[in-house]
Amino acid sequence: MSALQHTALHKLHLELGAKMVPFAGYDMPVQYPLGVMKEHQHTREKAGLFDVSHMGQVVVQGDSYAQAALALETLLPVDILDLAENRQRYGFFTNDAGGIEDDLMLVNRGDHVFIVVNAACKVADIARVKAALEPKVTVTELTDRALLALQGPAAEAVLSKLDTKAAQMRFMDVATLKLDGIEVWASRSGYTGEDGYEISVPAEYAEALARTLLAHEDVAPIGLGARDALRLEAGLCLYGHDIDATTSPIEAALTWAIQKTRRPGGARAGGYPGASIIEDHLANGAPRKRVGLRPEGRAPMREGVELFATQTSAEPIGTITSGGFGPTVNGPVAMGYVTGDSAKPGTVIYGALRGKRLPLTVTQLPFIAANFKR
Repeated sequence: MSALQHTALHKLHLELGAKMVPFAGYDMPVQYPLGVMKEHQHTREKAGLFDVSHMGQVVVQGDSYAQAALALETLLPVDILDLAENRQRYGFFTNDAGGIEDDLMLVNRGDHVFIVVNAACKVADIARVKAALEPKVTVTELTDRALLALQGPAAEAVLSKLDTKAAQMRFMDVATLKLDGIEVWASRSGYTGEDGYEISVPAEYAEALARTLLAHEDVAPIGLGARDALRLEAGLCLYGHDIDATTSPIEAALTWAIQKTRRPGGARAGGYPGASIIEDHLANGAPRKRVGLRPEGRAPMREGVELFATQTSAEPIGTITSGGFGPTVNGPVAMGYVTGDSAKPGTVIYGALRGKRLPLTVTQLPFIAANFKR
């Protein structure tokens, strides 16, 4: 097994007393002495600082932004061309079976497309884009940058103390800010359901910036454990669990991320891997759907639990893909896939747990309302 990689904040994590675990090839903090529950609550109430430097930061550049955008549209069912400058959009690479190879964030940076991809997929993602698009465009991984996320209702006040422009940004805006003398690229976005920012910073200055942010009384370091519970309450997918190469965007309830111009009848419909299958799901419905689930009682139902229509039915109708205890909702929450009429909110279905069939109620996502600044 190859040695785990370290982010630019690795020494700081150890100094702060983090419990470290292997994650996507990196040694990452799963929790700090505060503990997962209190880290979760602190992020919902104040502001949490996350190290997400393991994720891939990539620049795709052509003769113009339009050329790079149109090239990328051959790999994603997303409107990249019409994205306004310094705006960000969610998207995903698809395969010939209509499945999702990775989900990502895309930014129009004027003369290029800036992309942030998942850590476990970044090598494959970069290889895919290079193979498909070079030499028409150049594809460059930015290995000299770190990525921090400041999330929670106090995030704006914390960041705007360092640069007042942070307060003027709205959800999915991107700007170049100067934070304590350090020039960064910041997007008003995140993975918690809270208002907040994701901050790309030169790796050599990452620790100094993290220390400046942590010096604020409202900011605490947050690990992967709380991050997972926060995104689950927010109804956000985790690649490799809730979405993967066998899941179509329509099954995953991500139809909203395919803009009209890329759908049948749109100006640039199709032309990406798996378009015919995804367009069929758009027109006729998908065979299954990702839904929210609320188990009864206090015991969580976790990934892999099979789901059944009744307490006695023989064949499963689906599977839980993410599950745990939601500290904000004060109860167990889960997401999973079910077939047919079972996807209707309010439907009671059953999960097979330790030899018993226990009830869950199909629920609208997210479990908590998003607090984005629109």
